Amino acid sequence: MELFGLYNYWVFAIVLMTGFYAVIAKGNFIKRLIGLSIFQSAVFLLYITMGKVDGGTAPIIQEGVTDQVYSNPLPQVLILTAIVVGISTLALGLAIVVRIKESYGTIEEHEVQSLDRSS
Repeated sequence: MELFGLYNYWVFAIVLMTGFYAVIAKGNFIKRLIGLSIFQSAVFLLYITMGKVDGGTAPIIQEGVTDQVYSNPLPQVLILTAIVVGISTLALGLAIVVRIKESYGTIEEHEVQSLDRSS
């Protein structure tokens, strides 16, 4: 198997590590939420990629067709649900960041921690 023949897995790994870097290395809460969304998108890409069957069609059974290869619709359904959960989680995270900004006047983690320690 060719090294670049699995380009979708390479894209998954690059997007995943980009999101992971943003979550771990950034101190700004908004940047961390964006990194978390990028990380989540990479996982969605992986699941959709794994659900793809070469030559597969939608699982609609027809009379007279016996040698048909079907794709599994379950990964797409799971990802659709995960997208809804991810959007609501992001909205909750943004609401929490707004409350942190109102309380502390900043959204930088180290500044929030230093203000927390001083009070």
